Amino acid sequence: MEPAESILPDLQSCVLCEDVRCEFNGMQTLVGVLNVVAAPGLPINYLRLCIWTRWCSGSGKFRQKSRIVGVDEQNVLAQAEVQFELKEMEGHATNVHYFGGVQFQQFGLHHVEIYLENELKLRFPLPVVKIGPK
Repeated sequence: MEPAESILPDLQSCVLCEDVRCEFNGMQTLVGVLNVVAAPGLPINYLRLCIWTRWCSGSGKFRQKSRIVGVDEQNVLAQAEVQFELKEMEGHATNVHYFGGVQFQQFGLHHVEIYLENELKLRFPLPVVKIGPK
């Protein structure tokens, strides 16, 4: 396939979670889906965080970059890249980025970002909040 024939895929879904397990039947199980990080104090350490993405409705070879960005919008807490290929429009590609030893050192609004070929495709908030006794 010529590079000029590439059709950029759509990002069907993206989930931040604590683990992605591959089952015997080939299916994936997402464990500990996160929409907020809550803790009584700082720093907050995760032995593992995962970003699970699925791309569809495209064809060609592509590069995905996933990152978790700090409150200041500059500090990148975790980042990974992967190349993937979609051979036909009806196909899909599932990517999992595993991040070890992610540490949140500030309370506040962090973000998860997904790029395709260096173009931002998705950005969603990840609040890191202090919890305490009621």
